[in-house]
Amino acid sequence: MKPITSSRKLLRALILSLVFINIATAAGSPEQVEKDIGNNLYCMCGCVTALNHCPHENCPVKSEMHKIIRTDLAQGKAEPAILQDLVARYGLKVLASPPTQGFNLTAWILPGVGLIIGLFAAITIVRRWRRPALAPATPTAPMDDKVRAAVEEEMKKFGG
Repeated sequence: MKPITSSRKLLRALILSLVFINIATAAGSPEQVEKDIGNNLYCMCGCVTALNHCPHENCPVKSEMHKIIRTDLAQGKAEPAILQDLVARYGLKVLASPPTQGFNLTAWILPGVGLIIGLFAAITIVRRWRRPALAPATPTAPMDDKVRAAVEEEMKKFGG
């Protein structure tokens, strides 16, 4: 039995190593890095989509931006440095997600704050709906003798 389990372990180790090698080479390839950077940027042609998903065929801005990315990758620059170059050229509006600093931090914080406030408001409203309504505290007027006699007669008819 031991040879079978050791061969299974060897097969598992081989498969895992192939998977990790595939992931490592795909993540480090210049094409994949260019694709990742393109997903984090807006195309500046005015289409308001990610650079890699620009709907315009032969978009000159898209090709120019990809050329800048490829040139920076050939120079050995890392992704943050390439993004800084593109921000310096096109401004912060080129970034698909705002940086987490300064006034742009509000874009990251406000959705969570809004969610918390909305949840609190919904809980408060549901609790008020479920609370029983209190009857107004009005003193009851004394019953008229004629009415009382009529009620007692009706009760006697039904055996009460």
